[in-house]
Amino acid sequence: MKQLIFLLICLLSLLQYRLWLGDNNLSEYVLLQTQIAGQEQSNGKLVARNQILKEEIIDLKRGTEAIEERARNELGMVKEGETFYRVVGSELRERNPFNR
Repeated sequence: MKQLIFLLICLLSLLQYRLWLGDNNLSEYVLLQTQIAGQEQSNGKLVARNQILKEEIIDLKRGTEAIEERARNELGMVKEGETFYRVVGSELRERNPFNR
């Protein structure tokens, strides 16, 4: 009976050692869980970004409205018959040395 109790205590000690100090111990487990959570958050942001890009690609393939909007915003395109006006705010006029 004493040998059985001694054997069980040794087994319990070995398991406790592996749990707290051995490979794949509890602290490593917690660290990996935080890394997984961070990676999942990063993946979520990338999935949202990819969805936006997919929608933009579909929009560009379907019609000319998205292409026209992009050309207007990025390239300054003006349609024939339209007049382009640039509105300069008051803060820009104050910084302009030629406007005294």
